[in-house]
Amino acid sequence: MADSESLNVVNNESKSRFEVEVDGKLGVVEYELTPGKILLTHTEVAPELSGRGIAQQLVTAALEHARSRKLRVVPLCSYVAAFIERHPEYKKLV
Repeated sequence: MADSESLNVVNNESKSRFEVEVDGKLGVVEYELTPGKILLTHTEVAPELSGRGIAQQLVTAALEHARSRKLRVVPLCSYVAAFIERHPEYKKLV
């Protein structure tokens, strides 16, 4: 079960997305970079992988990437926006 294990989320810079493969399916958080900002535009995890914490780990990886590079986060994806609301430790990135 993915929520009890740490997934190997990769920043695929050539495709502008954070991604992880689980059970042969790809989960992604897509982004766009602008000077000083990362726009998180879309989160997608295959429906059959739903409820396993995969999207949460993808978004956490994206937010930690932004934090380490001192980028402002623009949550254009509704999942990312809701995640930040539930995790106040990331609100200062917005």
